[in-house]
Amino acid sequence: MRLLPWAGADGKPCYLSSDNPDSLISRLADDVEAAQLASAEQVLAGARAVLGDPKAGESAVRFALTRAVESLGDVLRIAVSRRGETR
Repeated sequence: MRLLPWAGADGKPCYLSSDNPDSLISRLADDVEAAQLASAEQVLAGARAVLGDPKAGESAVRFALTRAVESLGDVLRIAVSRRGETR
């Protein structure tokens, strides 16, 4: 079972039960994961810039932290999926 990089309408994890890495859903999941990882790299760079700016205000820091938390959640989901764990 592969943990997909999105949740269902009820917020519960979605799984794919296919061994075919070329299936439409597998390829879609790969594309979403790649986009999430690319976004996480951009968020990390932005957060570092905000933290390195002594003039950054509270709203900038809160925004950077919010995005970083979102990205960390995505990256952890990908890591769990690639380990093959189901929670």
